[in-house]
Amino acid sequence: QVQLVESGGGLVQAGGSLRLSCAASGRTFSSSAMGWFRQAPGKEREFVAAISRRTGNTAYADSVKGRFTISRDNAKNTVYLQMDSLKPEDTAIYYCATAPRTYLSSSRWYYRSDEYDSWGQGTQVTVSS
Repeated sequence: QVQLVESGGGLVQAGGSLRLSCAASGRTFSSSAMGWFRQAPGKEREFVAAISRRTGNTAYADSVKGRFTISRDNAKNTVYLQMDSLKPEDTAIYYCATAPRTYLSSSRWYYRSDEYDSWGQGTQVTVSS
């Protein structure tokens, strides 16, 4: 079983930056893909970004493309989400998750939350206007 712990959330003004971390422990696999999702009050959980830990390939939701950057440090079993130019609509609880897949394929499976089998507890990000 994999345990995921997110950190780095907080309160920031619009235009500011935050960096989220997701530390994995337990039965981790360096070849697995990992993703970030978010859920705002009253809304469904939505895909934010994903990364293949083996290849480093990345994918982003259109709403964050050009502002957010996902990266990984396999030696530390940690995935990061650098969030720049934050907007009030980015306010949400952010979750990281790991999937029993290696590659980010053209099928865009990584958009679907049910493709992921382990989730963290989430970290709150609040962006004030």
